[in-house]
Amino acid sequence: MLFFTILTFLALGVGGQSDGGSGTESATESAAVVAPAAQPSTVVIGSGVVIGDPNTVVVEGKPFAAEDQTASGKFTTAGEVKPILEATRGNWIAVREYDGQDLVYLTHLIAWRCGLHEVRVGFNGAAPEVWELPRCQTEFSTPNAIPDDQALMIYRSYELGSIQSMQVEILLDDMSEMSGSYARKDVRIP
Repeated sequence: MLFFTILTFLALGVGGQSDGGSGTESATESAAVVAPAAQPSTVVIGSGVVIGDPNTVVVEGKPFAAEDQTASGKFTTAGEVKPILEATRGNWIAVREYDGQDLVYLTHLIAWRCGLHEVRVGFNGAAPEVWELPRCQTEFSTPNAIPDDQALMIYRSYELGSIQSMQVEILLDDMSEMSGSYARKDVRIP
């Protein structure tokens, strides 16, 4: 962004000079001012890509944009949930051996999902994949409550002993990112 600001400033300085007193710019000079802003920038963010507008991210074909960060008091923005997630990073994910399976829980992140665009989880060094989150219920007084019909989204089942390490990536609704890596022994619950 700084590069485009400097380039635009330099281009405006050149374009502001008159061409022999006529007070008009040539088409080439006008294009020099417009062209840098029209060129899309591409920045890799996780497995997503920022294209053109630095406030919009496209991840696997889904566009995400920065949302209004006005605090609601209901913990529905990144500004409200990010400090909580930073302080509770060790609780983002858990593994439980139950009924002959590994159950991987994202209960904590799902409880603070309002303010998040997306959560990705990877196991044993594999690339993280999107973990679907229940929608934020802003029409109710408790938007982070997990709807009864989506309660099973808090965990997934895997073969017993198959989960040894976990990687969590979060894209917040202010377009910032957080991540954490976890060993089974550190997040195993009885």
